[in-house]
Amino acid sequence: MKHNQFDRQQRKRKKEKNPYSSDKLVYDESNDQYECPKGKPMHNMGTYTRQTTTGYLQTITKYETESCKYCRLKKLCHQAKGNRVIEINHNLKRLKSRADKRLKTRRGIAKRKQRRFNVESVFGNIKHNHHFRRFMLRGIEKVEIETGLLALAHNLRKKIA
Repeated sequence: MKHNQFDRQQRKRKKEKNPYSSDKLVYDESNDQYECPKGKPMHNMGTYTRQTTTGYLQTITKYETESCKYCRLKKLCHQAKGNRVIEINHNLKRLKSRADKRLKTRRGIAKRKQRRFNVESVFGNIKHNHHFRRFMLRGIEKVEIETGLLALAHNLRKKIA
């Protein structure tokens, strides 16, 4: 399955739009530091755990440059008053790169094409055009029945139209 930024990353314009974004910075794994666009090291300032709105715990690592005071690229690089600070979720970055590798294989491309034609348009139609946002019932059996009714209604609409 594609991650939320996959299609956006494939576009050429997006890659060229912000050459100083944090995902384009060089990471030195042996020293656990990034390199700013000027070539200065961005040192690890520590990690913290953040909980998402869905309840998932993320480990975020902060990196900061030594000094941006006299840097010519400061206005292009970042808008902060002090030094540039980036926050990286290494686990998310690892999972996204693993997904990218799989999605770009021949099998991954075939599966993406198949998924686009098979179900994405159906779910999009049910959610957007028929305003179905959440199940009314709870429990696996009840949700399966409700899903079956939604599919039946969708197929009947297709037959009538």
